[in-house]
Amino acid sequence: MQTNMRKEINEIPEAAARLLAGSADAIAAAGKALRERDPQFFVTVARGSSDHAALFLKYAIELTAGRPVASLGPSLASIYGAKLKLGGGAAIAISQSGKSPDIVAMADGATKGGAISIALTNTLPSPLADACTHSLDLSAGPEISVAATKSYVNSIVAGLAVLAEWTGDADLDRAVKNLPEQFAKAVALDWSELAGDLKDAQSLYVLGRGPGLAIASEAALKFKETSGMHAEAYSSAEVLHGPVALVGPSFPVIALAARDAAEASVTGMADSLAERGAYVGITAAGAKSARKLPFVATGHPITDALALIVPFYGFVEAWSRGRGLDPDKPVNLKKVTETR
Repeated sequence: MQTNMRKEINEIPEAAARLLAGSADAIAAAGKALRERDPQFFVTVARGSSDHAALFLKYAIELTAGRPVASLGPSLASIYGAKLKLGGGAAIAISQSGKSPDIVAMADGATKGGAISIALTNTLPSPLADACTHSLDLSAGPEISVAATKSYVNSIVAGLAVLAEWTGDADLDRAVKNLPEQFAKAVALDWSELAGDLKDAQSLYVLGRGPGLAIASEAALKFKETSGMHAEAYSSAEVLHGPVALVGPSFPVIALAARDAAEASVTGMADSLAERGAYVGITAAGAKSARKLPFVATGHPITDALALIVPFYGFVEAWSRGRGLDPDKPVNLKKVTETR
């Protein structure tokens, strides 16, 4: 019998197609508003998996539009009552439930501070949507498993669709519209050979760079949530500044390389760690010492990175069950976390 998490992973292609069709008008309206405002900077408001989606969009916006993006701590509004001056900027707030009080408070503060604010939420109407000037229904459908999968993916798809609309980037727009087809290919990929490398592990690293770092952050969280495995995400450059000291023989590392300007750098680091005796799996065909993991090349460097999370989700769900755990019901967690 399939877990809810596995069913929801399988639904990712359909959910992405539903979002792109059902929210087309809202995507166009948000993109038009950004063109008219021409924001000089962005801020993001999110927690957990949604914050990893925000990190992905940070890199995408900076790489595509050349606008700097910063993450706001929700406690600035909910605890400290700070009044931020955000005139001339834009804000993206992401929440599956759309009702976490601190996220809502910070989004409301961003709107009142003068930013064009865009809510990405799987729940409309919701307090978050009410707090923002624009809202997009993620259309992921009910997500029962505590560990977010399809709502995480759709948060990024929605943000990328708005980015393409705003900037008029035809290549990105085409790549986003092709994502349901690419996700369908990615769902079928098998990373099960990683299980042997992780069998006796107590901890592991997940590496990435640029948008791939955001995917690495989400992957590390899913190891903790679903499998009780300690995992940390690092830039493949930052790992050299201390964390590499822990990497010795049999230490597991997963390196998430996209077909972008950082691919050679990530691959080089993966091979270097493998040559030290670490167990390293990497999503790159050019690796020499690290284990090659299958991936889908989407034809665009940004969407290429997003597609990497889909086979990982399939792996970690199976890995959790293999450890005798229930990935639908992580210990000490619940679906909606309402922080203040």
